[in-house]
Amino acid sequence: MSELKHELKRSLGLIDATSIVAGSMIGSGIFIVTTQMAKDVGSAAWILVIWLVTGLLTMSAALSYGELAGMMPNAGGQFVYIQRAYGKLASFLYGWTVFTVIQTGVIAAVAVAFAKYSAVFFPVLDTELIKIGDSFVFTNKQVLAMASILLLTYINTRGVKTGKSIQLFFTSTKLIALFALIILGLYVGLKTDVLSNNFANMWDASKTIVNPDGSITVTKLVGIGLIGAMGATIINSLFSSDAWNNVTFIAGEIKDPKKNIPRSLFLGTLIVTIIYILANVAYLALLPINGTPDSGSVLGNGIMFASEDRVGTAAANMIMGNIGVFVMAGLIMISTFGCNSGLILSGGRLFYAMAKDNLFFKAAGDLNDKDAPARALWLQCLWACILCISGKYGDLLTYATFASLLFYILTIYGIFILRKNEPNAERPYKAFGYPIIPILYIVVTALICISLLIYDTKSTGLGLFIVGLGIPVYYLFLNKKE
Repeated sequence: MSELKHELKRSLGLIDATSIVAGSMIGSGIFIVTTQMAKDVGSAAWILVIWLVTGLLTMSAALSYGELAGMMPNAGGQFVYIQRAYGKLASFLYGWTVFTVIQTGVIAAVAVAFAKYSAVFFPVLDTELIKIGDSFVFTNKQVLAMASILLLTYINTRGVKTGKSIQLFFTSTKLIALFALIILGLYVGLKTDVLSNNFANMWDASKTIVNPDGSITVTKLVGIGLIGAMGATIINSLFSSDAWNNVTFIAGEIKDPKKNIPRSLFLGTLIVTIIYILANVAYLALLPINGTPDSGSVLGNGIMFASEDRVGTAAANMIMGNIGVFVMAGLIMISTFGCNSGLILSGGRLFYAMAKDNLFFKAAGDLNDKDAPARALWLQCLWACILCISGKYGDLLTYATFASLLFYILTIYGIFILRKNEPNAERPYKAFGYPIIPILYIVVTALICISLLIYDTKSTGLGLFIVGLGIPVYYLFLNKKE
């Protein structure tokens, strides 16, 4: 179809954009990752500090991105920002990593989480369809995960208005449900002495490891050891708070984007930061941090050994008894389905922008009769489904999280480059606290990356390898263009 007839329409307001920020951030992580964090640092105070630092980092990055979004209110967001500051190769490597792992890997992981919690209501989903040794298992859960991706992709090909309605409904529902969980959790938990016990020695940090023979090793953490452990485990909360930048991908469809994108970034990240910290306070009010893996009770397992890492489910169980398992499963189903709606909606716009710049498959640069980048959406859908089948999305996400942090650093440093190279460019919004807050973000995130390099060298190395694979692919696209 002719591009003269079909173009991206600016039909999303501030509430819609904020819904996409918050909805894309809240998936299943907040209901799971605190368990691993408790094993890594073993301290109520340090857990909350890590979540607070995560929130402040996310909000400072969002406030910095606002300047770039105001300068370049076009579809593609971060891809466009990186290209303007560093050139096409750097922007392609970002887009390549987003397509191969970051966006599609998260979509696959969130879809499987949706299916996993659906299995609480429909046990038939656990049925194994194909099994090859211990390395590959294909179940009905993966079938449902792919079906949910296909359904949400189809919905989003029907136009941004349809997509935004789905997103707004599910984001509103899960925000209300999360606030209910927090209020009820604090109401029930504060009637006990669990919270005071958790904070009795709140700064005493330790790392807990379950050995192959089932025994437990506890190592006290102080000084550099504590800093290293925090730097390594913050990856859990950062992953749970990621995808806030997705709203920049759909800048071409937001009304008054120079104002509404910065505002939505701030409001969305602020809302989620508050919810995440309060949710963890509720967990600490309901469950002891420490426990034993074979206690046989929710209270005995504690946060550290919550069954299958489902600390959210354990908390709901303490509030409502056994029915809490089903209530929490339903909440996570809503949360993950809504999260994927936003991720799918946004991701397609990034790949559309890449295609328009001859850095992706040309067909992805077409819009359908609903002014949606349908082919870009279906390409994203195809790769996400392949990752669902492979079952390797979890490993890939671990490898790519480090690379994702590097791209955040690169993008925010781009503010300094563009202020120097383009001092007279229009900046409807200027980065809050410039240059202090952007510098603090870069320094703290760089320290986290260094910690990850030291404590998780394999994952960080493979993350860099995935990014590096994009270099020959970039030159293939250049040759094809010529």
